Amino acid sequence: MTHPVPAPVPARTALVLAGGGVAAIAWELGVLRGIADADPALADRLLAADLVVGTSAGSSVAAQITSGVDLDELYEAQLRPETAEVEVDVDLLALFADMGAVMAGATDAADAGRRMGALALAAPTVEPARRRAAIAARLPVPDWPDRRVLLPAVDTASGEVAVFTRDSGVALVDAVEASCAVPGVWPPVAIGGRRYMDGAMRSMTNADLAAGAERVLVVVPALEDAPQLWGRSLADEIADLAPATVAVVHADQASVEAFGSNALSPATRAAAARAGRSVGAAAAARVAALLG
Repeated sequence: MTHPVPAPVPARTALVLAGGGVAAIAWELGVLRGIADADPALADRLLAADLVVGTSAGSSVAAQITSGVDLDELYEAQLRPETAEVEVDVDLLALFADMGAVMAGATDAADAGRRMGALALAAPTVEPARRRAAIAARLPVPDWPDRRVLLPAVDTASGEVAVFTRDSGVALVDAVEASCAVPGVWPPVAIGGRRYMDGAMRSMTNADLAAGAERVLVVVPALEDAPQLWGRSLADEIADLAPATVAVVHADQASVEAFGSNALSPATRAAAARAGRSVGAAAAARVAALLG
C-alpha cells in the first residue's frame, strides 16, 4: 500500500514542525511554551491549528501537542533527566558528510531517496524493538488525534515520500517511528511490506505539505542562514504555499549551543527546551501578527 502526498485541503492555520533530533523535540516544545509565556491565548490558538505537519523530531512533537495533554506537562517532561530515549554515540558531521556523498550524482529526488534508502538498509543500528519502545514512550496517547496531522517518511526502496495520516491505516507509533528513522542511526520501519526512513531525507521541514492553509508557522531548529544539506530549500517550499502568509521561527545561537555536537543525545533535552522557551517568547509578537 502506498501513502501518497494528500491533496491540499483548505485550512485556516497550519503549524509545521521540522526535524533535528531529540534536542529538536525539546526545543520545539520549548518554543511553544515560550509563546504561551508571552500570550497564553495565542499559544492556545496555535496548538489548535487545523493542520499540523511534523517531520522527524517534528513528528514526535506533532503527536504530543495534538494528544490533549497540557503543554506545561509536555514541556516539563523535557527537563527531567529520566527518559526512555536511547543514547547513541554518533558523529553527526561525519554522518551528514556520508549522506552527502551518497546523494552526490543523484538524478532526481527519488534517486537521492533510493541511494539513502540503500544506506539505511545496510547500516548496523540498535535493535528495532528497543527503538520502537523509545518512540512509544514519547506518545502521551497511542491513537491518532481527530485533527489533520501529516507525518512524512521516505520509502527506502522507491525513494518516494510517504505521508501518513489518521486515514492511512497505520498505527501512530509506527508513523512517528518511520518519520524519525535517521539512516545510519535508527532502523528503517516496516509498514505494510515496505520499509521507511526519516522524512527529513526529503526535506527537514516538508513545509510544502501545508499547501491549502491561509496562515503557516514553520518552526525550524536551525539558524536562519544554516546551509541546506539536501533537498529543496525552505524558500522554495514556502513559495509553493502562496498565497498563504508564512512566518518562520528559527533557532538562535544559544539554541545551537544547547544542541551541542550530537542533537540525538537525550542529554541535550533540558538545555534545548530552555533555549527554545526563550526563542518562543521573543517570537510571540511575530506569531501574533501572523495569526491576526
